[in-house]
Amino acid sequence: RGDRDGRGDRDGRGDRDGRGAAYGATVRRVLITGLSGVGKSSVLERLAALGHRTVDTDLGPWLHEVPVEDAGGTTHEPMLVPELMDELLRTADGELLAVAATARNQGDFYDRFDAVVLLSAPVEVMAERLEHRSTNDYGKDATERAEALAYKETVEPLLRRGATLEIDTRTPLDEVVASILGHVGLDP
Repeated sequence: RGDRDGRGDRDGRGDRDGRGAAYGATVRRVLITGLSGVGKSSVLERLAALGHRTVDTDLGPWLHEVPVEDAGGTTHEPMLVPELMDELLRTADGELLAVAATARNQGDFYDRFDAVVLLSAPVEVMAERLEHRSTNDYGKDATERAEALAYKETVEPLLRRGATLEIDTRTPLDEVVASILGHVGLDP
């Protein structure tokens, strides 16, 4: 896998993809991932309030649905749009770019991030957050909520494999954000 786990090049000046300094000499790129209801949107809001650039791939043109064949037939899954991600990661400026995403193909971009942070929470906490959240309607319906919570067993272990840091979001939000910033060598 080489550096696809995002653990190398902590100062952001490396040459992982052959572009070196032209690829954004001082930008720390962080992928924030996790299941619905773990707090990705809250973390992005706090990072933005601190003046950092953030992108929530659940909003706007970042995802498209792709048919995927599996043992149960054909399903549609969200995939990051490669051309948009390439442009975003190529032109990022500033001190930090935090991108929230949970998509089947996110691993294709791991080598372009300095860190991959998995946000997690126990199922009970996720269920409560999904039912009462105001930023997104996904998970408010009992059927959707059950589907989202089932991903704890099937999807979260896959996300954990690529993570350079995992944070339990029962921790206060300011501490979660401080951990992320510290993980990429920035002052909280």
